[in-house]
Amino acid sequence: MSILANFIEAVAFVVNAVLTIYFWIVIISALLSWVNPDPYNPIVRILRSLTEPVFYRIRRLLPFTMVGGIDLSPVILLLGIQFAKIFIVKTLYQFAFSVGTL
Repeated sequence: MSILANFIEAVAFVVNAVLTIYFWIVIISALLSWVNPDPYNPIVRILRSLTEPVFYRIRRLLPFTMVGGIDLSPVILLLGIQFAKIFIVKTLYQFAFSVGTL
C-alpha cells in the first residue's frame, strides 16, 4: 500500500470520527432543548455554539422545518451527517483502496 493510500485512509478515518462526534453533539443538543437547561452552564453554551449556527442555516434555507411547534432542523442535520458519512467517507476509503492497488 502506498503512502498516498495510507494518507487518504487516515483522512477518511478522521472525517468519520469528526462526523460521528458531531452527530452525538446534535443529539445531545436536541435532547437538552426538551428540558430547558440553565443557559449559563458552560457545557450548554458550548453545545449551543456548536449546533445553533447550523440549525439557523437549515431553518433559513428550509422554512418548513417548524411543524406543529416541533423543530425538525436537528433531524435534517442528522440525516445530512449520515449522508456525508456514507457518501464521503465511503468514497475516500474506496479511493484509498484503488490508489493502493495501483
